[in-house]
Amino acid sequence: MTAKEGTASAEESPEMKAARLAWKRESEFNHHLAGFLVALAGGLLLAQGLLAKRWPSVRYAWSLCFLLAGLFLLVFSDTEIWPFGPQSPWYAITHNPEDLQHKSFSVILLILGFVDFQRARGRLKAAWSAWVFPVAALAGAVLLLFHSHGAGLHSPAQMETMERIQLQHRWYAGLGLGIAVTKGLSETQLRWQKILDKVWPILLIGLGIFLMAYTE
Repeated sequence: MTAKEGTASAEESPEMKAARLAWKRESEFNHHLAGFLVALAGGLLLAQGLLAKRWPSVRYAWSLCFLLAGLFLLVFSDTEIWPFGPQSPWYAITHNPEDLQHKSFSVILLILGFVDFQRARGRLKAAWSAWVFPVAALAGAVLLLFHSHGAGLHSPAQMETMERIQLQHRWYAGLGLGIAVTKGLSETQLRWQKILDKVWPILLIGLGIFLMAYTE
C-alpha cells in the first residue's frame, strides 16, 4: 500500500466505510445475479435438445433469463435512483455515466431476450432478426471496454481496486466479442455451424461464471 492509500484508509470514517461496503456488496450482487442468469441461459441452450423432448416450452427459457437479467438491472442496478433513492432516472442517466451505462446494458439484455423469445415463438421470422443478438452482444462488449465504475473511487486502495475492476471487465468484453462472433456465424450456412451452435452457449456459461466471480 502506498503512503497516499494508507492516509486515505486512516482518514476513512466509520460512516464512509459502511457506505463503501454497502456499495461494494450491491455491485457484486448485481454482477453475480446477472452472471447466474447468463450461465443458466447457456446451460439451457446446451441442454435444450434433450429437455425439449419432455418439456417443449424449454426453448423459451434461455431468452427469459436475459429478460429477467435486463429487468433486474433496469430497476435495481443503481439504488440512488427513484424509487430506492432521491435521484430521478433522467437526472441519473444525464449526470452519471455509470448509471447511463448500467441502463444501456439492461436495454441490451432486454432486446436480446425479447427478440429471441419472439423468434422461439415463431412470431419473428425476418432475416434481420437473426443478427440482433450478434450486433447487440458486440455493442455490449465494446461498451464494457469503456465502462466507468465508481467503486474504485470509494476504496482506500483506489488504484488497485480500479485496475482489478478494469481487468475483469476486459475479460467480459473479450468473452462478449467471442459470443457475438460465434453466434453470428452459427446463423449462417457454414460447414462448422453445428459446432458453433455449441460454442457460443459454452462462451455464455464462461461469461456467467466470470461474472459470478466478480469482486471489487
